[in-house]
Amino acid sequence: MSPRQEQSGSSPFLRRRTVLAAGAVLPVLAARTPAAAATSVVVEPSNVQQTILGFGGMNHTVWISDLTAAQRETAFGNGTGQLGFTVLRIPVHEDRNNWSREVATAKRASELGAKVIASPWNPPASMTESFSGGKRLKYGSYGAYAQHLNDFTAFMASNGVNLYGISVQNEPDYASAWTAWTAAEIVRFLRENAGSLTTRVIAPESFQYRKNMSDPILNDATALANVDIIGTHLYGTSFANLPYPLFQQKGGGKELWMTEVYYPNSTDSADLWPQALDVGEHIHRALVDGRFQTYVWWYIRRSYGPMREDGQISKRGACMAHFAKWVRPGYSRITATANPQANVYVSAFKSGARVVIVAINKNTAAADLAFTVRDTGSATAPTWLTSASANLAQYTDVTVTNGAFNAQLPARSIRTIVIG
Repeated sequence: MSPRQEQSGSSPFLRRRTVLAAGAVLPVLAARTPAAAATSVVVEPSNVQQTILGFGGMNHTVWISDLTAAQRETAFGNGTGQLGFTVLRIPVHEDRNNWSREVATAKRASELGAKVIASPWNPPASMTESFSGGKRLKYGSYGAYAQHLNDFTAFMASNGVNLYGISVQNEPDYASAWTAWTAAEIVRFLRENAGSLTTRVIAPESFQYRKNMSDPILNDATALANVDIIGTHLYGTSFANLPYPLFQQKGGGKELWMTEVYYPNSTDSADLWPQALDVGEHIHRALVDGRFQTYVWWYIRRSYGPMREDGQISKRGACMAHFAKWVRPGYSRITATANPQANVYVSAFKSGARVVIVAINKNTAAADLAFTVRDTGSATAPTWLTSASANLAQYTDVTVTNGAFNAQLPARSIRTIVIG
């Protein structure tokens, strides 16, 4: 992505990134209809799915200004009024003179426990050539390019940031303003050069989770051996295309990351409500349907992002934080009744005996749910709520008796429940 494309409402980039915009907003009801019997939700801590590795966003100091010191704390701290992010994505600038610009935020994020990953938009100009499809890395420069990536990894390490992973290319299949790669070229680089990279390797970072970019990696044993993270973006990706059976079949030992998105668009304020709840549903779908281990937004600070330009958490950011603050790296997603009612979404996670439930209600009426958390005893569980009038506010505790409790989701809200 680039600032030019972000701001141009007529660009094909913007048009394709609003494919999944939410439908028309329902009118607010004047009064609640009588509540029906509570809908059953079953949570099964013994049925473990994927390990969660973090939530976060992008910092790109050449295109927009760096986060301030206070904004770094808001993004990567986990206290009151903070997002709890645990992933930072930064660019690998083609111009080495810009590398130092990314250090301050990356270093502070790393100090606060975040994983830092990096993605290149372009190699150094000396390594590229023009062709009919735009710009590509010269085949004879693959080795030099691998060294360029290693040099960036070493530079960051020398400045106190140990990169968790580095990408081969940002959005190789949407490369109108940056370097294009075919799937075959990525496989060739992985086979012949990625083995020399000194941190985890991320590929292919398709803009739209196009499986024709990642299938060839999964189907090539040598390429697959040299990649650690199958990474992708979800711009315009339908929910139906989130499952990836081939990864489940062949990706054993590899991580599955969603490394960039904004949703549903970059034109609306991040504080529009209930539209911001779409972000909560999108995260739910990515984790439950897509089985992703991370969820990484585009710019951390932006009018449509998790942090407003004034450094305060937006409504979209609050929806992200309902996951990020309580579903910490190393937690496991566990099976739960994912869609107990129309427009109600439930996901659950555990760490040891602790169970975290994130429940979203997009309806104009409250939803009453009867939870059964198997193999769980009795406890008083704190909860937090974001709604039209609340942001990450501590809400009514629930009383868990032998794993059972009832909880109401207010109309158009997201609620996190922490047991244990």
